[in-house]
Parts: sequence; C-alpha cells; structure tokens
Amino acid sequence: MTDLDLRLVRYFTVVAEHRHFGRAATALHITQPSLSRQVQRLEQEVGARLLDRTPRGTRLTAAGEAFLPRAEALLRAAAQAAAHARAAAEPHRITVGFTSGLIVTPAVRALRHRQPDADVQTAHLDWGDVRPALLDHRVDAVVTRLPFPTDGLDVTVLHDEPRVLVVPLDHRLAGKEAVTLDDIADEPLPRVADPVRDAFWRIDPRPDGRPAPDGPLIEAMEDKFELVAAGEAVAISARTVGTFLRPDLVAIPLEGVEPSHVVLATRAGDRGRLVTAFRKAAREHLTAPEPTPESAPESAPQSP
Repeated sequence: MTDLDLRLVRYFTVVAEHRHFGRAATALHITQPSLSRQVQRLEQEVGARLLDRTPRGTRLTAAGEAFLPRAEALLRAAAQAAAHARAAAEPHRITVGFTSGLIVTPAVRALRHRQPDADVQTAHLDWGDVRPALLDHRVDAVVTRLPFPTDGLDVTVLHDEPRVLVVPLDHRLAGKEAVTLDDIADEPLPRVADPVRDAFWRIDPRPDGRPAPDGPLIEAMEDKFELVAAGEAVAISARTVGTFLRPDLVAIPLEGVEPSHVVLATRAGDRGRLVTAFRKAAREHLTAPEPTPESAPESAPQSP
C-alpha cells in the first residue's frame, strides 16, 4: 500500500497547472530546487515519472496525465473531509464569501442578530475561486455575480444590476445620457481569461453576430479601469450603489443589454441551519438598491 504525502501531491498539481517549475515555486512561496526535490519524492512514492522538463517549461508524462485528475480529486476529498470534521466539531460556524464590488454586511448583521450563538465569518474571494471555495468547504455561501461555473451548486438570484459603459471623462460619449452597443461597435474592451465571463462582460459576440473588438488581456479589475482612464479601451461594468472607483471615469447607462445578476451560491442540497438562515437574510437584505446620487451615471462602478 502506497502512503502519499498530500503536501507533495499539492506541489505536483501546482507544477502541472503552471507547466513551469519556476512559476510554480513562486506561487507556492518555496525555492525552485526545493520544489524539484519534493516532486522527485512524490515520483518515488508513486513509482513513476510524472513530469518532464522541456526547453519551454514542463510537461506531464503519460503517467502524470493519468495521475493529475486523481491527485486533484484526492486533494478535494482531503479538504472536504477536514471541513466536515470541523463542521461536526463547530456546528455553529458559517463563512460567507463575497466578490469585489458587493456588500454582504446587512445580511451578515441580520444573521448574527438572529443567531447570536453562531460564529459568522466573511471572506473576500477572487472571481475564479467561487465554486472551488464552496466545494472545498472554505466558505458556505457566496454572494457574487453571474456568470461562473455552477455545477454542484444551488444558485439564487438576489437582484439585477443594470450594466453601464465606463469611459474616461474626455471620451466622445462621456456626455451622453445613455448609449447602445452601436455606439461602441468599434471600441476595444479589455479581455479576461475566463471565456464565459469574457463573453458576458464584453457582449461577445454582438447580437448581429460580429465579434466584440479585442482590448488588452487583464487580470484585475483595477487593470481594467486603468486602461479605460488611459484612453486605451472602454469597459462594460455593473453599476454598484455608493461605490466611487476613481474620479477620472464616467459611467453611462448601457441600453438594450441583459443586466448583471447578483446571486447567492451555496453547495447543492446544503440545508444546514445557518446556511438556510443566511439564505433568508440575503433575500431580505441584499435586494436591488434604490437609486441614489451616488449611483447616478457620473459615478464610476465596480465590476468583474
């Protein structure tokens, strides 16, 4: 019987993700020689070579290709086992996740008031971490925006947010009361790596079938709005009440497009006491905000 060190298994999956020992070592905050030694130890435990170095980086061997999905499943199972154990030992704890530009405070405060014995925690999540964080039991509920992968999740729409066009103050459209997709037919929009989110936030393809003009590939929301402020692109965003991103941008209502959907996501079938109570609090308190001066077109929004 082979006893696998889960720490070494995780190192292998990170190298497989980055396909490069150097980048994987940086992500893991260890040195590259140390990472190489740890992977070699894992290969000895498994009894097969899992990775080959190439001039362009690292690639999986046939054994590595076969091992990777099972290694990922093993790590998920271990995380879930630990989470279930913690839940059994701490039945009064819930962690609520949220993504950028969304506020969960009213629902969290209501839950704490209604469940004074509960330990209610919050955690900010990156856009791509919503589903993994739920399935790994790092959080129990997440307030975020569609679209994202929802397999294995229950998703409840809390409210819709109109989408807006964000442009610099000196842009030709900055003074308009509203715009349509025809107004930005040739305007580049920043891209993101996730194809589903990219298609939604750039409206790609357009209703007439034409592709949306490509802008630079970005990783963070701040990068998007820096590009817009510099005049290198425009951006489609969700308008968030009371959020001023920066004074050199203007948000204009974008007409004729589907709104953004703010949702609550939980693990499929989770009917635990605190999750059920938070779901009720979210429906009551995380509703569509009333229009205020802060949410007028001249304020710049947060968005994915």
